[in-house]
Amino acid sequence: MKNSVGKPGPGQPTTGKLNKLVYSAGIILVILMLAGCKGPSTEALQAVDYAPLSNDDWDVSTPEAEGLDPLLVANLYYDASELEKIYSVLVVKNGRLIAEDYFNEGSVAQKALVQSATKSVTSALVGIALDQGCLSSIDQNMFAYFPEYADRVSDSRKREITIQDMLQMRAGFPPEESDQALWKAVWSGNYDHLVVDFPLTHDPGTTFQYSNLTAHWLGIIVARACDTDLESLGRDYLFQPLGAEVGRWRKDLDGYNWGAGELHLTARDAAKFGLLYLQDGEFEGNQIISAEWVHDSLQTYAEDAYENISGFKDIGYGYQWWSATVGDYPVNFAWGHGGQLIVLIDELDMVVVVTADPFYEVYGSQSWKHEEANFKLVADFIASLPEG
Repeated sequence: MKNSVGKPGPGQPTTGKLNKLVYSAGIILVILMLAGCKGPSTEALQAVDYAPLSNDDWDVSTPEAEGLDPLLVANLYYDASELEKIYSVLVVKNGRLIAEDYFNEGSVAQKALVQSATKSVTSALVGIALDQGCLSSIDQNMFAYFPEYADRVSDSRKREITIQDMLQMRAGFPPEESDQALWKAVWSGNYDHLVVDFPLTHDPGTTFQYSNLTAHWLGIIVARACDTDLESLGRDYLFQPLGAEVGRWRKDLDGYNWGAGELHLTARDAAKFGLLYLQDGEFEGNQIISAEWVHDSLQTYAEDAYENISGFKDIGYGYQWWSATVGDYPVNFAWGHGGQLIVLIDELDMVVVVTADPFYEVYGSQSWKHEEANFKLVADFIASLPEG
């Protein structure tokens, strides 16, 4: 029989030699780790070009003018350049665009698929519907806007679901990823009738469960209440007042824009949306969304909504916005699959935007490692910033 461990070698080292080898290997490993932690040199950081492009849609500035160390900003872009799936990184400080760069397939004109960051836009449209009088209250029952199905509901708890429950992901519907049949339903293209068939796993208003269909039904409610589609409502009352454009926004088979995702935005327009929320719904002197709605949206109604992610800790959920602590700073953020991020740091008067490969219909470790890298990129930057 052949030796299963391979060809004979030089023999096993003695215990003394083995200890020396282990000790030497440990020293080498420590040296390599220290070398890896050293980071780029000052000269390398000074060579990084992150100056915003000269377009007319943003008031631009520099880190120095806005009170930031330019080398800390340069380090953000140095690290971003090493990520193979990232498209853009933008930093807004004191209402001005101070840093911008594009990588891989990204460009200033690219309308990136922001995936579930769309949910935060849908939430904004709920606020606009209230401001415009289309919706009277978020205490309204969900089935007030699905009257054709009200008599077919066998689970009476569904008649208790409010718009507020849906905004907080407390409607009682399960995460679709938890069951293959439920996940298949998400991609069916026909959704409104599922309000009857989709099961409740918790009583409405009691438990946070992240549900794509809940967000989509919320969008359908807004569309029905305002007698228009989300794309038109968003264009007229949100994006045009921001000087932004609605990119492609996929519709389901019934003609409703997908309220849980599928919206495309440029990174600059995503940054404007973030700045709008950072400024309590005001943009260039115009109150686009009520300050009260913005305030309520960014509260944390569900704590421990997600496990910690690469420096984002104590992750909670508001009205289709996430919250967390990064370093010493509380943040709010819109988050989409693949690592699409619109991060608001109120204490620093700052917005950080990341767009990236959306990994369309790709899930698991193949996409998550890149998504997590985007979180780490932003977390390391925020944590490096001094207070004040």
